[in-house]
Amino acid sequence: MVKCLQKITVPEMNLTNESLGNRLMIEFDRMLKVLNHQTDPNDNIPGAALDEAKLSDDRTKHIAGLMRINHTGEVCAQALYNGQAMMARDEQTRQHLLQAAKEEHDHLNWCQNRLDELGEQVSISNPLWYLHSFAIGSLAAFFGDAVSYGFVIETERQVESHLQDHITDIGDDDARSISILKQMQLDEIRHGENAKQAGGVELPEPVKLVMTGMSKIMKFVSYRI
Repeated sequence: MVKCLQKITVPEMNLTNESLGNRLMIEFDRMLKVLNHQTDPNDNIPGAALDEAKLSDDRTKHIAGLMRINHTGEVCAQALYNGQAMMARDEQTRQHLLQAAKEEHDHLNWCQNRLDELGEQVSISNPLWYLHSFAIGSLAAFFGDAVSYGFVIETERQVESHLQDHITDIGDDDARSISILKQMQLDEIRHGENAKQAGGVELPEPVKLVMTGMSKIMKFVSYRI
């Protein structure tokens, strides 16, 4: 991946050791808050007013697995945006990414709330995926804001695609879960479009393939544990 990005001009870093150290402490605190997030039932959760679906045990377990994937995906999104924001050179870019992270935090809460309702837990692999995504976000920002936004574009594109797969899979069985996923899908599309308008570039195909491969591993693991 790094080899593919070496053709892109890398802007000079302007972070001092002190400012970087302070930011790392802030990011460590953010990581702990994400990984130890407690559901806020007072949040404006899509579909909350709908009746609970009558599902078989197997169907409940399957849908919970899908929602666990989406919850882990939102953990990854938090980490990716936070890593990018920490290393962003432009303050406007940094604020843009932090705002996107804030909106993704709503998604995190929605998915966790739905898992609570289905009687399931979040994935125990979340700490691993947070650290992995944070490292990727920081690396992307190292190559400049255009590449950083490019990662947002591709990430949101892949998320939108797998959300559609989940929406199709669940169908009419669970209106509450569908309401959450459809609103998330709309938000992810908007985030991708905003990143493109902000100057994001298309990533090299090998980078996209690596991202797809890691996403498949994440989904395989998070569905099960």
